[in-house]
Amino acid sequence: MLSERQLQILEAAKRTGRVAVDDLASRYEVSVQTIRKDLNDLCDQRLLTRVHGGAVLSSGVENVGYDARRVIAADEKAAIGRAVADLIPDRASLFINIGTTTEAVAHALLRHAGLMVITNNINVATAMRPYPEMEVVIAGGVVRRSDGGIVGEAAVDFIRQFKVDFAVIGVSAIDADGSLLDFDYREVRVAQAIIGNARHVILAADSSKFERSAPVRIGHLTQVHTFVTDAAPPAIHRICRDAEMRLIETGPTQEDRSPAG
Repeated sequence: MLSERQLQILEAAKRTGRVAVDDLASRYEVSVQTIRKDLNDLCDQRLLTRVHGGAVLSSGVENVGYDARRVIAADEKAAIGRAVADLIPDRASLFINIGTTTEAVAHALLRHAGLMVITNNINVATAMRPYPEMEVVIAGGVVRRSDGGIVGEAAVDFIRQFKVDFAVIGVSAIDADGSLLDFDYREVRVAQAIIGNARHVILAADSSKFERSAPVRIGHLTQVHTFVTDAAPPAIHRICRDAEMRLIETGPTQEDRSPAG
């Protein structure tokens, strides 16, 4: 778990892209050695990358650890989870894919009745399993050690057996042109199968995804029916408006922008 100071350092890096050792030592009134240890801890979890005099926000070809991702924007993810849960009625069938935001959705759904949930996310299955109102179906395939995601062709074939009411998907990054991106091509194949076999696709992603990059393309934002985030940049607003998609922003000054809005 990250300390409160480390969380604040991470948030500062998310705002500016870079943090400096001397500035942080002065701000928190601690030694530069203490700040260097904080940065090393954040780099060990692949949240930051060390550069001369400080660190920069990580991006590239490898995702950050699952437990570390749970910490990032945790309040925003919880709010997104509640907003997505409000869109799903009792006695619906749905896919939920791997991700910390989709896991937040699963927790928000626990008071629903009569749901059938098909997932490639062991964390979702574990959270929902004790609830008698939930029928949980888990995909077969290779279990990714890093996050409990079930990936590979067996998972893709399993998903294709179903046609469900809703799909709740998360992504690792969203490009300014609306491309939905991930790090593992095997997970991308599963996500594409989920999108193709749901009547209504809901994308759940916090605003940090607009600041990140990943190398594998899942698809495009216009393949989604509803996008739930805490805050979207202007370019994403334009894409949603032009495609007549519903955009729900859960931030304190945000709003629900329906296709007609």
